[in-house]
Amino acid sequence: MPRQPVSHRALIGAVEGTLADFLASQTAALDAVDPALGNFARTARDLVLAGGKRLRPTFAYWGWRGVVGPAEPVDPVLPALGALELMHTFALVHDDLMDESDTRRGRPTAHRIFASQHGEHFGGSAAILVGDLCLVWADQLLSHTRLPAAALMEVRDRYDKMRVEAIAGQYLDVLGESDPGSWSVERALTVARHKTASYTVQWPLSFGAALAGGDRRVDEAYRVYGTTVGDAFQLRDDLLGVYGDPAITGKPIADDLRTGKPTTLLMLARRMSTEAQLAAFAAGDVAQRATIIAETGAPDLVEEMIRVRVDEGVAALSEAPIHPDAREALVELATAATHRPA
Repeated sequence: MPRQPVSHRALIGAVEGTLADFLASQTAALDAVDPALGNFARTARDLVLAGGKRLRPTFAYWGWRGVVGPAEPVDPVLPALGALELMHTFALVHDDLMDESDTRRGRPTAHRIFASQHGEHFGGSAAILVGDLCLVWADQLLSHTRLPAAALMEVRDRYDKMRVEAIAGQYLDVLGESDPGSWSVERALTVARHKTASYTVQWPLSFGAALAGGDRRVDEAYRVYGTTVGDAFQLRDDLLGVYGDPAITGKPIADDLRTGKPTTLLMLARRMSTEAQLAAFAAGDVAQRATIIAETGAPDLVEEMIRVRVDEGVAALSEAPIHPDAREALVELATAATHRPA
């Protein structure tokens, strides 16, 4: 009988098992040098294994499965899927430090963990190093992928482009907080696409297709789906950043409003505000600002933008030459990733 694709739970278990085995060996190696390095590595390990949606390896898996079909065993590509989660941890740790966030996934952020040991400066410095370590670990784990050299080079090329886009988006994100007056809705969307959307959906899908040996007929469908669903994912994050429940999201409420981050939601609200609302927003606290944004109608417009993008992404898969089980899974993922509970 033909082999069936692994279930979502089994996939996540396999990815996390791969990560746990790899991180155990890496932690032991550092622990042998100095116990302090062992503690440092264990903190990094715990951040990686602290849970999360594991969206990036999931999108990469279905990007791969869409090309290879249901019979191919997943074991040879598990290191590559795990590498995406290590890269994600790198991005989260640095992002949390830049945003001065206190929690992530319901737990203290890396810089807060280290600050509790030796103060704020140490906390920030150690968090940078944890992020850097995770990025190096991602490279190491990716190299364990059992593929022909030429295929692995193509995978690596897409992985590198994903990393550059994510870092470029992060820079623009920091720049936006420093110069919000020059920002616009269009620029906010560009930032979101580079910082989060491309490395959450678009590039993981492309990465998965490359793991399968590549198929140019599939690449364009994945590009459209990945861009639109990735945009919708970030737009949902914008809404959750203002109106989400920290007990569900695992992140502090209204960090974006506190820091003045020019998200698409905030830029739309400014565009749609009256003069009186703009003045009240400038003088208000976080709760008052959230109320004013709602009164402008900007959240409803963002909801519509999410719906349009998801529909466009799903439509792009309808004629794509991918296996039906992968198409069905990606349609379900488009909804799950962009309609997360508040």
